[in-house]
Amino acid sequence: MNTTAASEKIGFIGLGLMGHGIAKNIIDKGYSLTFLGRKNRAPAQDMLDRGAKEAATSREVAAASDIVFICVTGSREVEAIIRGPGGLKEGLNKGSVIVDCSTSDPTSTMALAAELKAIGVDYVDAPLSRTPKEAWEGTLDAMVGASDALFARLKPVLDTWAGRIVHIGDTGDGHRMKLLNNFISLGYAAIYSEALALAEKVGISPPRFDSVIRNGRMDCGFYQTFMRWTLEGDRDAHKFTIANAFKDLTYLESMAGAAGIANPLGNATKNAFAGAFAAGPTDQYVPMLATHIGKVNGVDLTPTKDGKKQTI
Repeated sequence: MNTTAASEKIGFIGLGLMGHGIAKNIIDKGYSLTFLGRKNRAPAQDMLDRGAKEAATSREVAAASDIVFICVTGSREVEAIIRGPGGLKEGLNKGSVIVDCSTSDPTSTMALAAELKAIGVDYVDAPLSRTPKEAWEGTLDAMVGASDALFARLKPVLDTWAGRIVHIGDTGDGHRMKLLNNFISLGYAAIYSEALALAEKVGISPPRFDSVIRNGRMDCGFYQTFMRWTLEGDRDAHKFTIANAFKDLTYLESMAGAAGIANPLGNATKNAFAGAFAAGPTDQYVPMLATHIGKVNGVDLTPTKDGKKQTI
């Protein structure tokens, strides 16, 4: 790492499933880091043990940082962090940069970018792909919306936590591409779930189904982590919540509407997740959609582990 890059002071807000790993890699690879404390003290204590500094408000994070990363649920949370009382906007220094790693609504992204530009602050979207495992390992995918100059400035920091970085375009394009990426992946999840339910209904068990798909042309990394719930009862193999999936698909619907394009498959996928989200519980992950789709169709796709049915 060059010393000029390492002199950038980093702020971080959102030490959740993905954010904790990202922040850990930033500080472990030589950057100073100030983070916003949270009720869940385990990630915060880990960051303190690694040498990070804790702030009590977003404004304090902004005042201590040249580049602030946000990794939270979506646009509503991002807007509150920036605009709310004690928010980033109150403490940002001219010439600083906010990087939104959340999956956000591009309309909100562009509004925030214009608002911050007026006070001399740049706004970049760098949403993520892969799982908390890759976040911890520093091998996430990132799709970045930024000017060429901003991308060059941020690249050394992004390199600390991402193994694959695509500069997709200007601000807003990262979030647009992320919604397209999630449309494809969550569409797979809806198809797998319905196919598993139909297979069970006609007498083909999940292991028999998997024996054909796995290692064939329809296999992929997403399929493999998705199926570990149904086949093995591993609830942590694909830690992306149904609630967040539903949220992302509503953003996709909004983007399609604004673009004037029919999006029937996106709406069908959204509705599959809407049903599972409404049925609960709230801590379900995406692979558990298969259990829900099975249940509403009168088949039991609840996995067993150590001879016991798993709960969702």
